[in-house]
Amino acid sequence: MDKGSVDLVFADPPFNIGYSYDVYDDKRTEDEYLSWSRQWIRGVYDCLSPSGSFWLAIGDEYAAELKIAAQEIGFASRSWVIWYYTFGVNCVRGFSRSHTHLLHFVKDPGSFTFNVNNPAIRVPSARQLVYADARANPKGRLPDNTWVFRPQDAPYAFAPNHDIWYFARIAGTFHERQGFHGCQMPEQLLGRIIRISSNPRDVVLDPFSGSGTTLSVAKKLGRQWIGFELSEEYARNIQSRLDGIRVGDELSGPADPLKSAPSLAEGKSKFTHSSGNNIPLPKVDAETELEVIYAFEAVSEGHSADHLLCDAELNAEFRIECKRRRLPGSGFFWNRIMLRLRKAGRLPKSNRNATRTTFAEMDAYSFASEIAMRQLEVDYNLTTDDILCSPDAAEEFDRVAAEFSPGYSSFEYRWAALAIRKRANQSRKIGLTKFGEWLEETKKLPNALPIEKVDHKCLEKPGAYIFETADQQTLYVGEALNVSSRVKLAVESESWKRLRLSSVRFVENTPQDSHGLQSILVRRRSPMLNSGLLYPSEV
Repeated sequence: MDKGSVDLVFADPPFNIGYSYDVYDDKRTEDEYLSWSRQWIRGVYDCLSPSGSFWLAIGDEYAAELKIAAQEIGFASRSWVIWYYTFGVNCVRGFSRSHTHLLHFVKDPGSFTFNVNNPAIRVPSARQLVYADARANPKGRLPDNTWVFRPQDAPYAFAPNHDIWYFARIAGTFHERQGFHGCQMPEQLLGRIIRISSNPRDVVLDPFSGSGTTLSVAKKLGRQWIGFELSEEYARNIQSRLDGIRVGDELSGPADPLKSAPSLAEGKSKFTHSSGNNIPLPKVDAETELEVIYAFEAVSEGHSADHLLCDAELNAEFRIECKRRRLPGSGFFWNRIMLRLRKAGRLPKSNRNATRTTFAEMDAYSFASEIAMRQLEVDYNLTTDDILCSPDAAEEFDRVAAEFSPGYSSFEYRWAALAIRKRANQSRKIGLTKFGEWLEETKKLPNALPIEKVDHKCLEKPGAYIFETADQQTLYVGEALNVSSRVKLAVESESWKRLRLSSVRFVENTPQDSHGLQSILVRRRSPMLNSGLLYPSEV
């Protein structure tokens, strides 16, 4: 492997405790095991990027020794997390094994990926859960140092910012159980690590792939993935597992195994939890709603609520006005209340001409908005409204969109996202009624054309296109008025190069219907970067 080509490594090596593998001896001498461990850890160090992270899952027997070995090789230790699980391994002459050590290392302690603001790995604080207090940090808190015997004895001690994490071990009756492998990690545990220590489109490596959970979660979360596995049987099963999932699929298992919370908030709850993200949605009194209406009137300049969400400067003024009125909560909550009031017909009607930007006018950048929308859908577990209502998420959305089509305003990127969502039903309907035959494998796709050597004269037409890697992994299915210009932009983009874009397939079509064809091809190819909005509704 090329040096510095990987962003995150998760390794769950044999523990050297005599477990029965089909092609590996798990009972070596201590010297042999430690020597072998130093070799592969050195390989991990070499392949990691300067800002990369290395997570190591290991048992009691060699946790301290491998921590020292990794540090001697050059890694800096960042965290020592305990994964506590039920269904512990019973021991005849000792205490049952009910935990695994998760060691977090980085190459450069001054510069490494640690996504503390990702709402998918943050949890509500006790102030939010117990007291329903609007003064709580709406982002929640990170997953402190707490030793307890059972999660039900101290439910708040098992949170993502603590160094003891509670996830149920994968029992034989669990849906996510892969029967061919006896030592399987929970998807939610891997999801927390991958989200916090890498970014969408980063490369995740598992040198001991086993059941394929790391690779499966990486794929679901929109990462590139590389796995190694000695067993041919395991490798076949991993490939079958990967073939059955797509980017954006939900992670198996409960995101929060500790569903119960104290009942102290009964009768005064101000917050409820939505499914699909960790940000509590506000449930407020009439006085607060009225103040939000007044704040909207004061700053909207006659624009619609959608316009106020997409205009970063105008939305900042709205948040300042809400704060001036001493409203509880934060910008995310105030924006969500505004949308709720708009839906109820309680906001003042816009006295401005509606912003009407056609898709032809957005052609040069709307695809970038879709890619940014998808990245935050998958990694942050947010809806389009959630993205635009959260100032932090909206800023990240703008940044990602600008990576793929630079030079446009945040308003243009955000407005295009809303337009794609509004048109999604029509796209799916056109796709199913006019292009349903493209779902059949017998309907042959056009040949893949090398991206660097493509004849651009053949692509100077409207239609749908498919961007692929050299191994035919589908990165994105798009539609454009001039596919040649889209390909030229991609060739110059560092973001596409990092994704190893290698070839393009082109299907000529009319500008009016290309988005319908795009929807069908999205369903057929399950690409990495297309929004879930484009999948036909029955999928």
